[in-house]
Amino acid sequence: MRIEPAVEADLAAIVAILNETAANSTANFDTRPIGVADRRRWFGQFAPTGPYRLLVARRGGEFLGYAASQRYRDHEAFRETVEVSIALDAGGRGRGVGSALYRALFDSLAGEPVHVALAGIAMPNDASVALHRKFGFTEVGTFREYAVKNGEYLSSLWMQRIWD
Repeated sequence: MRIEPAVEADLAAIVAILNETAANSTANFDTRPIGVADRRRWFGQFAPTGPYRLLVARRGGEFLGYAASQRYRDHEAFRETVEVSIALDAGGRGRGVGSALYRALFDSLAGEPVHVALAGIAMPNDASVALHRKFGFTEVGTFREYAVKNGEYLSSLWMQRIWD
């Protein structure tokens, strides 16, 4: 498996994963398919250095998933806080891809001005909670029934990791 910074050509595969997840689960809150053009601005926030990274995993010609660290909020007070996310192709789940992506992402953030990483996890999602715990995240609270998708109220568990 190869993990490297994403390039714009990866957007189609990222969008495919997000659309598959949106259509078949509540792991993301998208309620309609998105297109590559919808994700270009999002993609533009990432760089190969600094606190805002987007890494992708590939095996041969197969795109397995991505992990990202992005600005938490557009406010100076949160300059050392990132929000992390991860999304895997169905074929990459349960095969160590998520662990490899997060390991590479967190290693790349060493020495960057990051004090806290946050993750919001749509519930239930035992696999994602376990992955975040594995990398030192702890639970900080739950937003209960704060989103609606397909007529169902959804909750999110928020977790954080503090760098020393």
